[in-house]
Amino acid sequence: MSRILIVFGIILVAVGLFWPFLQKIGLGRLPGDLTIGGENFRVYIPITTSLIVSAVLSLIFWLLSR
Repeated sequence: MSRILIVFGIILVAVGLFWPFLQKIGLGRLPGDLTIGGENFRVYIPITTSLIVSAVLSLIFWLLSR
């Protein structure tokens, strides 16, 4: 269990470091990502981005398990 948490933490740090690069290629502003906002608040729901990230991670883990 501790290894899983450590790997998850490393992945989160890596995504945080690469986030500016990912935004330049359009990840985070895809069609299907919802943004709801008013004057004092903003809610961002990245549906399409989450699906793409999930598919890429599933492919990577599948390739590593072979």
